[in-house]
Amino acid sequence: MIDEVRLNILTEAAKYDVSCSSSGSKRKNEGGIGNGYAAGCCHSFTPDGRCVSLLKILMSNDCVYHCRYCMSRAENDVPRASATPEEIAELTIDFYKRNYIEGLFLSSAVEKNPDYTMEKLLRTVRLLRNGYRFHGYIHVKGIPHADGELVRETAKYADRMSYNIELPSEQSLKLLAPQKSKESLLLPMRRLAFEKKVFAEEKRKGFFLPAGQTTQMIVGASPEPDGQILRLTQNLYRAMGLKRVYFSSYVPVVHDSLLPDLPAGQLREHRLYQADWLLRFYGFSAEEIAPEGENLPLDLDPKCAWALRNMQLFPVEVNRAPLEVLLRVPGIGGRSAQKIIEARKYTTLDFGHLQKMRVVLKRARHFITANGKYCGATDGRAVRGLLAAGEQHLRAEQLSLFSTRETALSALTGEL
Repeated sequence: MIDEVRLNILTEAAKYDVSCSSSGSKRKNEGGIGNGYAAGCCHSFTPDGRCVSLLKILMSNDCVYHCRYCMSRAENDVPRASATPEEIAELTIDFYKRNYIEGLFLSSAVEKNPDYTMEKLLRTVRLLRNGYRFHGYIHVKGIPHADGELVRETAKYADRMSYNIELPSEQSLKLLAPQKSKESLLLPMRRLAFEKKVFAEEKRKGFFLPAGQTTQMIVGASPEPDGQILRLTQNLYRAMGLKRVYFSSYVPVVHDSLLPDLPAGQLREHRLYQADWLLRFYGFSAEEIAPEGENLPLDLDPKCAWALRNMQLFPVEVNRAPLEVLLRVPGIGGRSAQKIIEARKYTTLDFGHLQKMRVVLKRARHFITANGKYCGATDGRAVRGLLAAGEQHLRAEQLSLFSTRETALSALTGEL
């Protein structure tokens, strides 16, 4: 059994990886214990608002790589620890039986070499599935430069795998993570995407990454602007079929002359997540959200910023505008847009109807008419001022743990 000292070291070292949410797995219980089906694992929230549901642990933090931003880098003076596949599997089952967790997020520093590390990860998930007959959710971090056959075999047992790109450009990788390269991260992602597609087309028995792939990028450790980050994000969704791209604000856990001394603001990370939501659910492109070489504005959410750059497209009449147009109106989210489409089949909508549908009229009124009536500001500069003031007030409310229904819904659904 893994001792408490090693457990503390390995779980503490795993906290910097944010790409570990669980959802979308189709793995059912087939006579063992655990269930990763449908909605995935149960969720809880930490005091800082992060959603956690899994045993999040490293196989080892004894790394031979020299990634300058990483707490576990080879030259960093920190306590080191490693665990065996048997110890991780036993711990996972023990925690599951105590109802502490519903699944496992398993990563590792590169211990000895990539193949050695990947083989240990494979042995762990194989033991959980075949030895303990555990059918709960398992997310495994892939190891760059590891043998492709080891990676493919691991994917047969995992619900999700992720290769963290970490830095948005080849130049930054060479500077800050010299043992990694763009190809060492993208190649296994492409192979897994291809294998998953073939697996589905041939209707093979069993599972192959039923919850897909994710990745993570550190924001603020390198100079790439938001426009470049979002174009890479868009390409990953289109070419790799990724489920999620996660963003992590840079935190200076180790001092290095090539890294900023101050942490990146979490507001920038928040804006990137909002932009990611627009990419995935609202029909926007990265080029529309953030012009080439520019950052997202911090005083406005990306949807409002886009609308202000395109005031010639507004206002739109809610009783006639198609769904794809309604989704581009600030203050109208996906659910509200669907309600509008349905309700206007039976009546002509006015602002009273929209308020009952919980459209955020503080934002939407500047970009819509309802039955021909307009209730917004007439000057573009005034609209921007009102939206920015509302955004500042919203952030103040969020600091009080989502004290209003409107802010709570926005935080949970991501609707803009």
